[in-house]
Amino acid sequence: MAKSNITYGTIRTTEEFGRLVRAHRKSRHLTLETVSGLGNLSTRFLSEFERGKETAEIGKILKALRTLGLEVAVQPRANTITKDEPS
Repeated sequence: MAKSNITYGTIRTTEEFGRLVRAHRKSRHLTLETVSGLGNLSTRFLSEFERGKETAEIGKILKALRTLGLEVAVQPRANTITKDEPS
């Protein structure tokens, strides 16, 4: 299999998210139809997600990511200001 040129990491928009997932899927030589069948998701949903649809359902997104062998990690942004909790 050819080496992947995908840069995984922080995403800030639905468009970036979709592009990253699409690149990952294509690097694995998987079609939308294959992922659809494996994850019991519609090709329409997958296509809209990969195009950055902002209203895509989070449960279906997580299912698609699991099907593709991806996961989401949530962490504080660097250089964010947080209010101290009262003592």
